[in-house]
Amino acid sequence: MTIIFCFSFQAHLTRVERMHDASTLQFNDQLSQQLSPAPMSQMITTDQLIVDTGSSNTWVGATTKYMPSSTSTDTGDRVSVTYGSGEFSGTEYIDEVTLSSSLVITSQSIGVASSSEGFNGTDGILGIGPDDLTEGTVSGVSTVPTVTDNLFNQGTISEKVVAISFEPTTSEEVTNGELTFGGTDSSKFTGDITYTSKTGNYWGITQTLTYGSTTLQSSLSGIVDTGTTLLYLEENGFNKYIEATGGTYDGETGLYKIITAQFNALENLVFTIGGTDFVLTANAQIWPRSLNTAIRGNADSIYLVVANIGDGEPGFDFVDGYVFLERFYSVFDTTNNRVGFANTAFTNATTN
Repeated sequence: MTIIFCFSFQAHLTRVERMHDASTLQFNDQLSQQLSPAPMSQMITTDQLIVDTGSSNTWVGATTKYMPSSTSTDTGDRVSVTYGSGEFSGTEYIDEVTLSSSLVITSQSIGVASSSEGFNGTDGILGIGPDDLTEGTVSGVSTVPTVTDNLFNQGTISEKVVAISFEPTTSEEVTNGELTFGGTDSSKFTGDITYTSKTGNYWGITQTLTYGSTTLQSSLSGIVDTGTTLLYLEENGFNKYIEATGGTYDGETGLYKIITAQFNALENLVFTIGGTDFVLTANAQIWPRSLNTAIRGNADSIYLVVANIGDGEPGFDFVDGYVFLERFYSVFDTTNNRVGFANTAFTNATTN
């Protein structure tokens, strides 16, 4: 079966364009971080995959059954991956994968799930993390080439680069995201891209985090992850932030909430990365109020999007998740072992 991934959180591929040596795909931007691929052969089915920079295996079958065909090869190898909030296990297949008419992978390793947990409403993951994260996930091999690896190895893209553009959203379904393989899209960011060296096996970086005049974290290491919704901080930095903002825990949502006067007093949350300051304004630090009921919140309440990761581990003192990435352009550059960020037209938006 040829698997055609249509980049759309809930619908279909809306536009594909060729720009220099990069291929850009438009897709729906939704806080649940889901992407809909459409596997097609004799019949058409639609699967929802999480686009994840925090993992590297691509797999299907959590909901919709995978249908092998003449393009499919069952390697007989077992595959299993455990995530922070779920897991899957199954069998490895090699199959043809089509991301768009200009992005076709003739032989891609995919996991076909026989069991999975924590993936209700999705069918699996499109993993675009470093290939080191595939180590030990498939029996009989050390690592597995990722989608990005194979696009490069087969000559489809000239650099192992994935760039991502999100925009803040106030509705559960809206087409306003972009995923670019092989380069960047200059129409999606302003100014220059600041690059910083990748750390660890994930898309890890070092950053200093400041709220107003209070330093929450100083030169600590963490990861950048499209598969995580919130901004997570290790306990010490998180407690400083909550003390400064006056947030109180809300048991229904699991988030901390503030009142209007506290929102009006919120100061900038500044991420210093690679010598450049990237600023989350007050508006960017709260959950979209139009989506409060989607997380069992009160429609009139104000919820902070900063959460506690706990004591943390080396290299995991923070996770810059979707609420950070929707305000900045991000570049994941395997070729040069670096991660890049730039401001966008939406960095200072008052969407929420």
